[in-house]
Amino acid sequence: MKRLLCFLLTCLSSSLYAQMKAEDVKTFTLKNGMKFLVIEDNSIPNANMYLFYKVGSRNEHPGITGLSHFFEHMMFNGAKKFGPKMFDRTMEFNGGANNAYTTQNVTVYTNWFPVTAMETIFDLEADRISSLSIDPKMVESERGVVLSERSTGLENSPWNLLGDAVNATAFQEHPYHWTVIGYETDIKNWTKEDLEEYFRTYYAPNNAVVVISGNVKLDEVKRMAQKYLEPIPAQKQPNVVHLVEPPQIGERRILVQKEVATPYILIGYHTPDTKSKDFYALDILNSVLTSGNTSRLYSALVDKKQLATSVFSDFSESFDPNLFQIYGIAAKGVKESDLENAIYMEIEKIKKEGITSQELQKVKNQKLMEFYNKIETINGKSNNIGTYELFFGDYKKMFNAPAEYEKVSTEDVKKVVNEYFKKSNRTVGILKANVEE
Repeated sequence: MKRLLCFLLTCLSSSLYAQMKAEDVKTFTLKNGMKFLVIEDNSIPNANMYLFYKVGSRNEHPGITGLSHFFEHMMFNGAKKFGPKMFDRTMEFNGGANNAYTTQNVTVYTNWFPVTAMETIFDLEADRISSLSIDPKMVESERGVVLSERSTGLENSPWNLLGDAVNATAFQEHPYHWTVIGYETDIKNWTKEDLEEYFRTYYAPNNAVVVISGNVKLDEVKRMAQKYLEPIPAQKQPNVVHLVEPPQIGERRILVQKEVATPYILIGYHTPDTKSKDFYALDILNSVLTSGNTSRLYSALVDKKQLATSVFSDFSESFDPNLFQIYGIAAKGVKESDLENAIYMEIEKIKKEGITSQELQKVKNQKLMEFYNKIETINGKSNNIGTYELFFGDYKKMFNAPAEYEKVSTEDVKKVVNEYFKKSNRTVGILKANVEE
């Protein structure tokens, strides 16, 4: 079975590498600094455009928290040529669709469309980048929408509430301290001047990377980019985020009260940024712990000991050092302390004994399958190429990812657990109904 799997993976990787190589990504930069990455793929008659803006909640400060997320709303509410709601209507009329998301690090706008509509998409994007309307009535309307979104998110999601509390406790100095959606008082008090300055600074063409994949031709993309986007003037480079979170020198704990059936637990360990040499070992550890029913934590805590009804972990790309997070929901009648200690027991086993070569190979196979599945579609191509360009510093590094995963050894995984998963380096959040217990 193992030989068959390896054979299939080899065939899969060879097939997909034949379809897409680093040389297939064509690049150019406009005079205003806007960078383009283009992948010609004629397998379908469609195309996409992913616009990555290098702005997220890490670029904010107290007083204007939440502005990055707010502009995700405002970007669909009208500009000089295409008025309120016309971005979506024009997109839909041309057979396209769109979406957007904001994180601590970036804001990304995604467009999918028939290739015949590409010039319209360029026109739409150029309009809102160059002439976004910051109409006071629309601002107040969206301010209310965001306040409602914030309130509903905290009320309906125990994980949102607990995650916000853990981040605020783990980060004392760095902007990861506050939530992406922002503080309520800040949302209520942004001024028109705040919005105009933030938009001018961070939605500048020289602060964006555009990835286009699909049935397109490089020359045509370049012609449209020069026609619609190059006239937009560059702006002064945004200030670099210099704040570095000081090393944590003792465990931090936060207790949150909310009506839930059983306790929730979130443990966050400080880990380095994405460009760190330990990224791939930590990513493999993430899968070893909670990917699938045979993973370390799921097998031990959900199946065997039945201490938890759910357990999962998260380790994501990040511009700055961030948290490796482990989540668990206690089973009925189980104390949160018992679940917490059981998690530490499994971590200690890896610290002392490491992981098996079988576990490592299983995860490497998973990672290889995931990687090639992601870049099989034009959306996966654009999203992953943009992610590597921004977070790893060069889209070409995406094509080295399979080799980077393959280089990780059992000793590498053991090393990162011992280096980062220390009591003094963790923040623990508990959410339960009765905090007096």
